[in-house]
Amino acid sequence: MIVKPADRTGNVQEYYFSQKLAQIDRMRREGLDVINLGIGSPDQAPSENTIEALIAEAKKPGSHGYQSYTGIKALRTAFSEWYMKYFHVSLNADNEILLLMGSKEGIMHISMAFVNHGDEVLIPDPGYPTYSSVTNLVGGIVRKYDLKEENDWLPDFASLENSDLSKVKLMWVNYPNMPTGASGSPALFEKLVAFGRKHKILICNDNPYSFIQNDRYLSILAAEGAKEISLELNSLSKSHNMAGWRVGMVGGDAGYIKEILKVKSNMDSGMFLAMQMAAIEALHNPESWYSEVNITYSRRRKIVVEIMELLGCNFDKKQVGLFVWGRIPDNIPDCESYIENILQKSLVFITPGFIFGKNGERYIRISLCANEKRLTEAKERLIKLIK
Repeated sequence: MIVKPADRTGNVQEYYFSQKLAQIDRMRREGLDVINLGIGSPDQAPSENTIEALIAEAKKPGSHGYQSYTGIKALRTAFSEWYMKYFHVSLNADNEILLLMGSKEGIMHISMAFVNHGDEVLIPDPGYPTYSSVTNLVGGIVRKYDLKEENDWLPDFASLENSDLSKVKLMWVNYPNMPTGASGSPALFEKLVAFGRKHKILICNDNPYSFIQNDRYLSILAAEGAKEISLELNSLSKSHNMAGWRVGMVGGDAGYIKEILKVKSNMDSGMFLAMQMAAIEALHNPESWYSEVNITYSRRRKIVVEIMELLGCNFDKKQVGLFVWGRIPDNIPDCESYIENILQKSLVFITPGFIFGKNGERYIRISLCANEKRLTEAKERLIKLIK
């Protein structure tokens, strides 16, 4: 390159799955039938009324112009009603909800709005890699906090309280948790809110997995005083099978939302109106629709559990969410080599836990986003490998 890239790009690497998907694509072009059990991209369709609403609105000549940065009032209202119905949280559609093109966008916007150069950001280990990469991109300092199996993958508040928190500005949490499948609880969210208030740390809960293999819909915003010190991200990606549609939201105090809007309004020109109208329909899906989606995931999960047992992994059967997370046997020296060996010899890709942090080094994660036929085939290939 003739032009040197910005220094900030030296602080991040290409996303692991971007590289791995390219490898899998190359293998498939060579004629190899790779079964991908790594990515959490829902393969079921959105509800029929959601798709019909998209088509109907897209056919209207007036639907294709620029839209408001905050999104249409009807969609913000739909999100507000959805939060009240399932999370028992009141969010003012006028100023406490901001629409996003997926919650991943929100991680960047929130970080840009609140993290100054040199501010520390508490990031879970294991945790979603984007929390760290975005913190690096905005000039913040990544400060990992441990989530461990022996503590049910919950923050160790005693350890955090015994550390210097004076430079910490923001804390990322994610319950139901990815990658571990650990559930949150009202008690946990109350502790987080109290912790944030005490140390003036903005607590951000990333909450896209509440509806997957889970019958307890929880939000940090339901905790007393939560809006004063916390934000919550949510999206339709996992809950409504709309990952590629890129529809999400951030909810919280109007003052925080206003600051995030300052960033967002300089980075996009609003969401396609037909997409917003379709999202309204999705948010009005009956409870039976969520149940049907989860029945499919339950059948798949049984096969994934069998795969975990076949591989000799230890795992918590009470996990929720879109994956199953398991600890590999002690006699396996290296998880990355183990996973690569499975990919090369069985043509089955499983996510190694090290990509989520050092506390994930002895773990693997298997996605439920493959149909029963492919999961069964993956299991049969692994049986042959082990024999």
